[in-house]
Amino acid sequence: MKTIALKVIFYIFITSMVLITSCRTEETESIQAPEDEVLVANSSVASLMQKTSTNDGSNDNIIDKANCFNIKLPITVTVNGNSITINTEEDYKIIEYIFDDDDDDIDTLSISFPITIILSDFRNVTIYNYTELYNYSSTCNGENEIDDDIECLDFNYPITASLYNSSNEIIDSITMTSDIQLYGFIKNLSSKDFVTIKFPIEVTLYNGTQLTINNLIELKNLIETYNNNCDEDDDYDYNDDDCNDCNQDQLLNILTNCSGWTIDKLERYGNDYDNYYDGYTFNFRTNGTVSAYYSNNTDYGTYTTTGSGNSLTVSINIPNLPYCNNNWVLHEISKYTETKIDLRVGGNDRMRYKNNCN
Repeated sequence: MKTIALKVIFYIFITSMVLITSCRTEETESIQAPEDEVLVANSSVASLMQKTSTNDGSNDNIIDKANCFNIKLPITVTVNGNSITINTEEDYKIIEYIFDDDDDDIDTLSISFPITIILSDFRNVTIYNYTELYNYSSTCNGENEIDDDIECLDFNYPITASLYNSSNEIIDSITMTSDIQLYGFIKNLSSKDFVTIKFPIEVTLYNGTQLTINNLIELKNLIETYNNNCDEDDDYDYNDDDCNDCNQDQLLNILTNCSGWTIDKLERYGNDYDNYYDGYTFNFRTNGTVSAYYSNNTDYGTYTTTGSGNSLTVSINIPNLPYCNNNWVLHEISKYTETKIDLRVGGNDRMRYKNNCN
């Protein structure tokens, strides 16, 4: 037969191999696949799925400044003279905490080689020195340049697919549980392969929203819609998104459950006042009041919190301590060796509370 709808082919093969055998001829078959049901190699939806499952290399830019690969953990780095073992992605924050500790110093980071890098297609390469590392990083696109990696949505696994190969007439059922499996599956599809995805599947958008997809056309349209709909954070500025997940409850729990806060960073109007409130201790209460104790004296004021994420604002008003007072934006909550609450306004004003309470 000259033309067979793939939908029929799948039905026939699954229900009766005998029937298929009787229908075959020696002529070359041309299979017209329903676009919303069958995934084939080099199709637009296959390309979009592969780009969405590509390895994101930007998550460790604080170390390698390269968007097209990341470094396989664990590794050891030396940050401003401190030897740190990075075991998980959460440990990248340790590097940031050390860098952020002092804005006036020159930050340095060195890597202990050899290391293994994971390329965008998930291949592993062993790197023995900075020259080799640079040879790979120089092939990456620069900061915030358009690349193939789609980071604004992620697949929710598992995803199950049925694969029919028209050359050997074998039907396989494949379950994928990770990006690396999905990427490799699509990459290895040949012109003889025809795939049906078991729908519905789910994807998670960059903002945490989960969406249900019922066919390939919906999936194609969704990926195209959200392809460039978010900041993929393909830059080297580790200071620009520190509070994506910050919320008022988290901040208030930290402030009110610890007593005796001190100020170790204070910059106002372009001037450094780090030592201005030496000897002062601050206590935040759940009723919105704050007190500052120093030299047998106590000053009282109020504080409020509004917003969330990188727009979470802390408004402090202690009448007798004017340098404390501002509508501060929460820049970071650090819990490395000490707990630190970093508040900033614009590019000049900064106040950071610290506490040994963890």
